[in-house]
Amino acid sequence: MLSTQYPRIELVIGAERIGPEVREARPVLNPATGEQLGMMPSATPGDLDRVVSAAEAAFAIWRAMSAYERSAILRRFADLLRANAEAIATNLTRDMGKPLSEAVIEIRSGADHVDWHAEEGRRIYGRIIPARAAGVQQQVLREPVGACLAISPWNFPMSQAVRKIAAALASGCTVILKAAAETPSSVMAMADLLREAGLPDGCLNLLWGDSNLISQTLLARPEVKKLSFTGSIPVGKHLAELAGRHMKRLTMELGGHAPVLVFDDADPEAAARALAANKLRNAGQVCISPTRFFVQERGYDRFVGELAGAFAKVKVGNGLEPGVQMGPLCHPGRVVAMESLVGDAVERGANVVTGGSRIGNVGNFYAPTIVTTEGDEIALMNDEPFGPIAVVSPFCGIDDGLARANRLPLGLASYVFTNSLERAEQSAAGLQAGMVSVNHFGLALPETPFGGVRDSGYGTEGGSETFDAYLNTKFVSMMTRPVA
Repeated sequence: MLSTQYPRIELVIGAERIGPEVREARPVLNPATGEQLGMMPSATPGDLDRVVSAAEAAFAIWRAMSAYERSAILRRFADLLRANAEAIATNLTRDMGKPLSEAVIEIRSGADHVDWHAEEGRRIYGRIIPARAAGVQQQVLREPVGACLAISPWNFPMSQAVRKIAAALASGCTVILKAAAETPSSVMAMADLLREAGLPDGCLNLLWGDSNLISQTLLARPEVKKLSFTGSIPVGKHLAELAGRHMKRLTMELGGHAPVLVFDDADPEAAARALAANKLRNAGQVCISPTRFFVQERGYDRFVGELAGAFAKVKVGNGLEPGVQMGPLCHPGRVVAMESLVGDAVERGANVVTGGSRIGNVGNFYAPTIVTTEGDEIALMNDEPFGPIAVVSPFCGIDDGLARANRLPLGLASYVFTNSLERAEQSAAGLQAGMVSVNHFGLALPETPFGGVRDSGYGTEGGSETFDAYLNTKFVSMMTRPVA
């Protein structure tokens, strides 16, 4: 069983474990208290050479194992995640900040993702195509692409990384993971538990350090066949450009700034209560967090009043303390960003209904905040806050609502609240997003595709589509009779 003591952070390169005492290192800080939790080693250029060799050597072993054997290892890993959920979650809360209850859910959800991929990986089938001539057999084979680079974010350090790891491993690929420097503990736990589950050395390699050095070096290496990235739009575009130079496969899950349409036939109070809880999950640091709230005029005042009441009741504090519903932001820069966005809104005549300021002078705490505005001019309507701020604005009819929801060049998640089937269907068809959830929050399950369109990226994680980017399609046409 894993300990609740904060883990030693190491580079994992094949069978090697390299600690901070022999590499340039940086501190890992608790965002609620500012205390130092540990030190993180940074990979050197020599480490990058060795990690590619380790992943390539392990690929020859891992791809040759049967899908049944790979599935069994992943299933053991899922069981170990569940058995150690409390310990992993405790340290995840220490370095990321979210309430312990949310962290436990993240670990258990990660185990569900692993289980699903373990089973679905046994069903990566090819097919036989009937031939036009006697004696000809036509086969379609699905083969793993090879070593893959995965770059995961700090907001869901376990679940975002495990989506990439599980899909790659279940496909027969090996992984080099560059995880977020702010939140390393849960990723270290995954590396330890995968080894315990029987994963061969080199199938999962773990890097920390200079992001530019790691991405530029590894994407240029021919042994690295694929990149999966979750993060900001500017960084995603930069990485896509790098990958394009070397013809690498890509999965990109980028920013969202998700719109919500609340129609006047919905119960505005019920919608507000549901949205409040979802908006403040992980302090709003969620790529699919509802952020731009468009509320039809007739129910607007009731919605704003209920949302404000729900925000005001939220207990903010250290995620390890009992009863805390929202923790700190992950790092100080997020607090500065919140202050800037609210300041811009006030200068431009928007109204701060509740919140609007940081809490205390220790830790990265910011109050749950509601800003109301008539139009789309303020920065909050154009720049994703990635924090506990909801911006609410009235709209007229469905055409107006859809036009404003689709105004930005983004398209990850979107939400609709209505009691009209016609409006629900029109909205689902009209919203330019990779995911639409109507009257609930039904996204990010293991068996459902997760991904965006437009500047929010391309490719999906989850669902049967998750394997496509990790597999090559090979067509084999064979004459089964001797050539005369």
